[in-house]
Amino acid sequence: MKTFEEKLARLEELADKLRDGQLPLEQAIALFEEGTKIAGQLEKELAKVERKIQILTNEPEKTGEEPRLELFPELDNERDQ
Repeated sequence: MKTFEEKLARLEELADKLRDGQLPLEQAIALFEEGTKIAGQLEKELAKVERKIQILTNEPEKTGEEPRLELFPELDNERDQ
């Protein structure tokens, strides 16, 4: 399986080839299709990383304290008042 960086490099390569404008239409369509597939994969990987970062930055501050699971706890406090 390719790494994120390898996929991103391939996407950049495809974009450069498409920007060049020297490809026959059929080949340009095939490269565009490949690029959209890779872009979707990269987007999913980034979403996973973002979720992981949210979880990691929401770690308990004190030993024994439970992590908050809500994304915007300050909004919950405003509703309670």
